[in-house]
Formats: sequence, structure tokens, C-alpha cells
Amino acid sequence: MDRAIIISNGRCGSTLLSDLIVEEPETCSVQEFFMSVAPWNRSTEIITGPAYWDVLSGPKEELSVLFRIGVPPKEVRYPASGRFNDDLVNLPRILAITLAKLTDDPDELFDRLAPRVREFPTQSVGAHHQAFLDLLTELTGKKRWVERSGGSSQVTTSLLENFPTAKIVYLTRDWAATAKSMSRHSSFQLVQLRVEAVGRYGVDPLTADASDDMPEEVRAYLPDRLTAEFLQERGRDPKRFMGLCAFMSSQAEQALADHPPAHLHTMAYEALVADPVGELTALGAFLGFADPAGWAVSVADRVRKPEPVAVPA
Repeated sequence: MDRAIIISNGRCGSTLLSDLIVEEPETCSVQEFFMSVAPWNRSTEIITGPAYWDVLSGPKEELSVLFRIGVPPKEVRYPASGRFNDDLVNLPRILAITLAKLTDDPDELFDRLAPRVREFPTQSVGAHHQAFLDLLTELTGKKRWVERSGGSSQVTTSLLENFPTAKIVYLTRDWAATAKSMSRHSSFQLVQLRVEAVGRYGVDPLTADASDDMPEEVRAYLPDRLTAEFLQERGRDPKRFMGLCAFMSSQAEQALADHPPAHLHTMAYEALVADPVGELTALGAFLGFADPAGWAVSVADRVRKPEPVAVPA
């Protein structure tokens, strides 16, 4: 089975690529899987199939917080008719985006996956991830998977170590434009807050206990105190997100230098906008599509030129 991973900071056209790749009939375009299980994908644990499913079928802390305060990311596609819709704070992490992007009935796919995943042998978390993505590709009738998660640059090292034979696409975008987009996005507002808190105070507010010793400023970031207004206020300063871009890019580029992938394709969002057919044809050829040029021509009109962005002073 062919396997590929798109690595990026997020807010750089990666969701667009995933949505275009969906149109290639032999490809399972998997969205937001690796970041839905982060930072667990850095783990070297050896666990059972049932233990692995327990995590996949449980909620993701960050998404639970954003649901609670009323600002879930727009990428969430879980249908209003879904059986978990009355309790989205506890929505299984793989249902929010990953499965909901693959089918109109993600609950049915979730139910089909459950017994199969529980039968996985005891193995490393990384091996479980590959087995899960392979199974997802099998159940959707495809021959390859291409996974894409916004912000996956943060976990590039573990992705390269766990998937040494996968094709790697490294997608970049001008930091000013990326930072502006991040500043308006609730998930990245929360990511930036956590990175800043860890850097300044050594405390991750999402995993800290209220009884822990921490500065009062950090207590305002705890999940039961955080508000949508607080996140949005922080988002009014795009300069915060320039720092986040620098941090994430450095992580990805250092990992790529330390663990050079066997198959690497680099793309810039600006080049994609300037020449969508050419860039998409090259991407499709790299990924092994049967007709990369035909696929590129069929989807290129969905690539839109963004408005210019001023660099934060």
C-alpha cells in the first residue's frame, strides 16, 4: 500500500490540498488524524488493540475545550444528525474531522472500525497508527492514503521515525500570511497560548491541574476558566503567531535535516496559487496518481488567489 504524509504549519493551503486529493479515485485523503492523536504519536509505548481504540474513541482535550466555549474549528464536519451531537464535548476524536471527511455517515464507519481495531496485535503506537490508516484505506476501497494535519510540523520527527518509507510532502507558506490566518482560527489561538505558556512558565494549561503551583496569569488559561473572548482578544495580535510560525517551521526543518526522508516533495503555497495545474501535476506524479495531469486539470479551478497580507510590524 502506498502511504504519504503532508507536513505543514497549518493555515497554508494544506486543507485545500486534502480536499483536492479526495477527487483522485484511488486515494484515501485522511484529514487531521495525526494531530488528533498528538502528542501521543511521539510515544514509544507498546499497547494492545483495545487500549489503542480507547484513545481513538475518546475525546481530544483541545477540541473539547473549544466545543465547551463555543468556538470549534470550522474544519469539524461531524453531522448534526450524528448520535454524539448532543454531547460534542465528548465527541470521539476520530469522528470530529477524520471520519466525517470521508463519508456522510461517520458513525457507521466508526462502528465498522471498532471491532477491527480492537483486534490489532500488541505493538508500538506508531505501528498501530499505520495499521489504522491502512485499515481505513481498505474499508473505503482505496489503494493509498495521504494524511494531512494542520500543524503537523510540530510532530515531524515522530512522523519520519514511524513512517520511514512514506512519501513526504513539505508544504510552506509566507509566515505573514500564515500568521494572519492562524490569528483568526480558534485551534491555533489555543496552540499559540499553550506554546507561550510552556515557554514562559513551564506549564501547559491544558494538562495542568488546578492544584498545581503556577502563576495567576496561567490560571486564567485553565480549561474551566478559558473563554472564547480571551482567545479572540489574543488573536488580535498577529505578531504572536509569527513567533509560532518560526517555532513550528524550525521543528519541521530540523527534523527533515536530521531524518532525511527517502521520498520528499516540497511545495510552496505561493507557487500553487501561481501555477495550480503545474504544481498539482507534479504533486500527483510524486504521489503516484494514475493520471496526475488529468486530476490537476479537473481540480485546479478550486485554487484561489488570496489577498496580499501586510507583514506585522
